[in-house]
Amino acid sequence: MTIRKLAIGLDIGGTKIAAAVVDTDGTVLAELVEPTPEESDAESVTAVLVDLIERLRAVHEIATIGVGAAGIVEWPVGKMLWAPNNAYRDWPVREQLEKVTGLPVVVDNDANVAALAEARLGEPYPNMVMVTVGTGIGGGLIMDGRIYRGPTGMGAELGHIILNPDGPVCGCGNHGCFEAFASGTALTRMGREAADDDPDGLIARLGAEDGEVTGQTVTRAAQLGDETAEALFARLGRWLGVGIASLANIFEIDVVVVGGGLVETGDLLLAPARAAAREYAYAPTARGIAPIVAATFGGNAGKIGAALLALDHI
Repeated sequence: MTIRKLAIGLDIGGTKIAAAVVDTDGTVLAELVEPTPEESDAESVTAVLVDLIERLRAVHEIATIGVGAAGIVEWPVGKMLWAPNNAYRDWPVREQLEKVTGLPVVVDNDANVAALAEARLGEPYPNMVMVTVGTGIGGGLIMDGRIYRGPTGMGAELGHIILNPDGPVCGCGNHGCFEAFASGTALTRMGREAADDDPDGLIARLGAEDGEVTGQTVTRAAQLGDETAEALFARLGRWLGVGIASLANIFEIDVVVVGGGLVETGDLLLAPARAAAREYAYAPTARGIAPIVAATFGGNAGKIGAALLALDHI
């Protein structure tokens, strides 16, 4: 009898840390979510990771652990060098988790592992750009069926292409990055500006109920039919499409897959993104226009992909 190998996949984002037990088919057998510690430094995040791992190992026989983390990962060493929206720096994730758990650990960028899940378990797209829209914007490239990460993991920082050098400051410290225009953080910024401009509007009123205006506040307002919130999504989606057009112009790809938490808003985000990507496509009659599709696994792609990557490296 063949014993099914299981992995724990961990997805470290700017606001939450998700964990799942996953088999080789990508089936999720159990999952847990915890908020990312406010400090988001290595010590605080490690404590959450270890707690999640221990809780899942108490119920399941685990063979390996995969971690997808927002930021720059030194590959294959598994060290988190830097992240724009988290405080960890030069964090030897792989070394620490292997020491604590006694299991083999693989660490990669969160968008890379999300792209792996989509390419392997979704439609068969051998050449694909994955754009994850969450707290920030992550990017993953699948070229000829394999993750492209550069020689040491420094490549494919798609969220930090510059769309407008006179634009807003990004979490990375630069100005006008893709992430600064089209992420959940950008939506929060625009929502707060809208609430300041119209203190009696729905965004401001919902924000007052919640204690502050966030991207989720704007999403709720848009889903309730608020015109201001819908206009903010149109602006956010347009910038997403501009960035996608730039990426599609560089790479010859089969598809652009959009994942991350914000893709769950559906056409609120994707309709204006598709329109802008068509508008700014280079030589569309000659090259065609790569379709923009929602991720099959939504916000789950990161933890599933992290687990699959770990199972690949047993």
